[in-house]
Amino acid sequence: MDHCPTATCPSGAGGAPGAPGVTYHGVVLLCVSVSHRTADFDLLGRLSEAVTAESATALVDGGRARGAVLVSTCNRVEAYLDVEQGADTSAAEATLRAIATAADLSRDALRERAEVLAGAPALHHLFAVTSGLESIAVGEEEIAGQVRRAYESARTAKATTPELDTAFQRAAKVSRDVRAATAVGKAGRSLVQFALQLAGTRVPDWRRTRALVVGTGNYAATTVAALRTLGVSDLSVYSLTGRAEQFAEKYHVRAAHDLRDAVGSADVVITCTTTYTVTVGDVPDDARRTIIDLGLPRNVDPAVGRLPGVELMDLELIATHARLPMLAPDATARELVSSAAAVFAAEQTAAPAIVALRSHVFDALEVELSRLSAKSMPAEQAAAVTEALRHFAGALLHEPTQRARDLAAGGRVSNFEAGLHAVFGIDPAAAGGAVTPLRRPGGRDEDALRTGSAEQG
Repeated sequence: MDHCPTATCPSGAGGAPGAPGVTYHGVVLLCVSVSHRTADFDLLGRLSEAVTAESATALVDGGRARGAVLVSTCNRVEAYLDVEQGADTSAAEATLRAIATAADLSRDALRERAEVLAGAPALHHLFAVTSGLESIAVGEEEIAGQVRRAYESARTAKATTPELDTAFQRAAKVSRDVRAATAVGKAGRSLVQFALQLAGTRVPDWRRTRALVVGTGNYAATTVAALRTLGVSDLSVYSLTGRAEQFAEKYHVRAAHDLRDAVGSADVVITCTTTYTVTVGDVPDDARRTIIDLGLPRNVDPAVGRLPGVELMDLELIATHARLPMLAPDATARELVSSAAAVFAAEQTAAPAIVALRSHVFDALEVELSRLSAKSMPAEQAAAVTEALRHFAGALLHEPTQRARDLAAGGRVSNFEAGLHAVFGIDPAAAGGAVTPLRRPGGRDEDALRTGSAEQG
C-alpha cells in the first residue's frame, strides 16, 4: 500500500456489519497493525524489539494521540490509538513514522506491511484479536492475557483514556464470551499446544521424551503445562536471567545451569524468551532432537536447523501449517465478535444523547433532593425518600436508554436526538460527554485514503 489505508475493513476483514454512516462527536479508535498475515517474522521480530512499554507514552506525549496501547506478541505488533475526529490519517502516518524510526526502517517499507483500521473496523479487529481469532493457532488462549498486560502497562503509564479503557475492557469480556460459548473456546487451543501437536509426528512417545524449556515467562509456564498434558515427566528449564531456580521450584521441574549441557540432554527443546539466541555452539552433538522456536524475535539461530539431527520448527513454519482449513475460526465465534462490536458501536454512538438525557433528569432530581433536605424530616425518612426517587429516576431512564441504543444500531440516533431537543430542549452536542465514536464520518476525504490489500491480521 502506497498511502495510509482507509478506515474501511479490507475484503474479508470482518468489520461490524450494517454500520450506519452517521456523524459523531468526540474521538475515533485507530489501529495500526503489522501481523503474521502482512509481514514475515524477521520483520515482526525487529518491530517487537523496537516497540517498548514506553512507546505508548511517547505517542501520547508527542501529541500524536490522546491515548495509546501497544500490543506486541509473537503474532503481531499493533498500536491502538484514541485520536481526535478527523486526525486519523495524520495520526496513522505519525505512528508509522515513529515505529519505523525505532526499528531503523523506512516509513515506506513499514507502510507496505502495515494495515490501518479506524472506527468500527478497528474495534472489531481488537475484539477478534483478543478472542484469538486472528492468531496463528486460531483460538489460542494466551493472546487475551497478552492484550490485557499491554493495556495494563499503558494504563499504569497513564497513556490510556476512558474511551480506550472501555474498549479494552469490553474486548476482554468478548474474549471470555467466545471461549465459553463456542467450539473455539472448547478446543482450549494455544500456540504451544499447536506447535507440540505438529512436533508429535517426530516424537515416538511423549512419555519417554526429555524436554527442555528455555525461558521463564508466561509462555514457559504454558509450555510446561502443555508438555505435562502430553505425559512428559522429564522436564527441565534454563534461563540466562537467573530465574530458573525460582521457576523450577514453582512448577516442579529441574533447573538447568548450562545451556549446552541442557540441550545435549534433551530430545525436545522449546524456546520462548526474548533475552537471547540459541546458537550452533549450544548444540553439542548430532543426536536427533526437535527444537521449537516460539520466540519473537527469533530465539534460535536459523543455522541450527541445518545441523545434522536437528529439526527446527519456527513460527514461520508453524504459521504455514496453521493456515489449514481445518483450523479456520468457528463461525459462531466470528458472529459473536461481529455482534459484540456492533452493539458496542451502537452504545458509543448513542452515548452523547444518553449522557445528556441522564444529566437532565438527575440535575432535576438533585434540585428536588435539595428542597427535601431543607424540610424538617427525620433522617431515616429522608434517606428512604431519596433512595426511592433515585430508583424511580433510574427506572424511568432505562427504556429510553435502550431505545437510544436500538436507534443508533439502525443508524437513526438522530431521531432520538431530535426528540430530546423537541421535548426537553436538550442538545447532546452542547451537553458533551466522554464517548468514542467507532466509525469514521463519511465524505470527508475518502478519496485521499485507500484500503490496504493485505488480509486483516
